Amino acid sequence: MSSTLRAALRSRLTIAMRERDRAATAALRNAVATIENAEAVPVVERPAVSTSADVAGAAVGVGATEAERLVLGADAERHLLAAEVAALVEAEQAYAAVGDVPRASAAAAGAAVLRDVLAEHPEQV
Repeated sequence: MSSTLRAALRSRLTIAMRERDRAATAALRNAVATIENAEAVPVVERPAVSTSADVAGAAVGVGATEAERLVLGADAERHLLAAEVAALVEAEQAYAAVGDVPRASAAAAGAAVLRDVLAEHPEQV
C-alpha cells in the first residue's frame, strides 16, 4: 500500500536523481527506506508447518514463509519523516561544529527537502 506522502517522496526522489542532486537523493532515499523498514514484520522463531523430505527444515508450499507487511497510517509516516528531519538537523549541527562545511550543507539541504514534503502534505483527517 502506498500513501500520498510516500508517493511524493518517490516522485521527488526521481526528480532529484534526474537533476543529480546528491543531498536530496540521499535524504529522500533514507526517508523512503525508513518508512518501508518500519513496515517490516518482526522475525519470530517458529517451527515450519511442514518440512521437505529433501531439505532439512525447509518449508513446503507457495508462500509458506511469507508474512504480510505492517500497514502504517499517515500519522506514523509523518512521525517517521519528522524524525528523519530531526536527525539531519542534528547531523548538520555536528558537522558544522567540527568545521565540515560540505557535509553540514548536504545535511541542511536534505532536511529542507524533507520539510518541503511534510509541508506539502499536511495531516489529513
